[in-house]
Amino acid sequence: MITTENIVKLRQSTGAGILDCKKALENSNGDIEKAAIYLREKGITTAAKKADRIASEGVVASYIHMGGKIGVLLEVNCETDFVANSTQFNELVKNIALQIAASKPECIAISDVNLANLENEKQIFKAQAINEGKPNAIIEKMVEGRVKKYYQDNCLLEQFYVKDPSKTITTVLNEAILAIGEKITIRRFTRYEMGEGLVKRSENFAEEIQKQITNK
Repeated sequence: MITTENIVKLRQSTGAGILDCKKALENSNGDIEKAAIYLREKGITTAAKKADRIASEGVVASYIHMGGKIGVLLEVNCETDFVANSTQFNELVKNIALQIAASKPECIAISDVNLANLENEKQIFKAQAINEGKPNAIIEKMVEGRVKKYYQDNCLLEQFYVKDPSKTITTVLNEAILAIGEKITIRRFTRYEMGEGLVKRSENFAEEIQKQITNK
């Protein structure tokens, strides 16, 4: 049985994130020792141990997509200038920028989600479940599932990697930390899309009416 207590114990012993600990326990039928081995095999505990180290180097990279229709500015940090100039690190940064261009995240992590917006989404999800005629007993579970999907859609680290949907961006980042041997953090990004937020140019109202009359 997977309990909150076991998740906390595994997190304290490995330094891994709560969601990673939960997944490890699910894959290990609730066995903490097997779950810890699972995390080590995935390189997650190694990445977690580097979390307290300082990452003050890195790069600010740009990525332009679709002939100038979408642009991304991204800052990714590492610990040394040597790594910041490495091909492996810069390839990672490029792939993360591609992810942002393709998947349009609103923020980096779950902790960055606007709580007011999230609460509003929860109310919408609950109303949708009620309108679908679902029993009260499962409405909360449906809301929980839809909130999880909201995180996957809007939080960069929770998104499935566009180049390999079997992985999340968190997994990709942890694998890079393990391979490179330094703490790596995605600090900030800005995504631009041509025409986003602009009101599209409409035709003259009189001309529109005239067209309708002509077509009758």
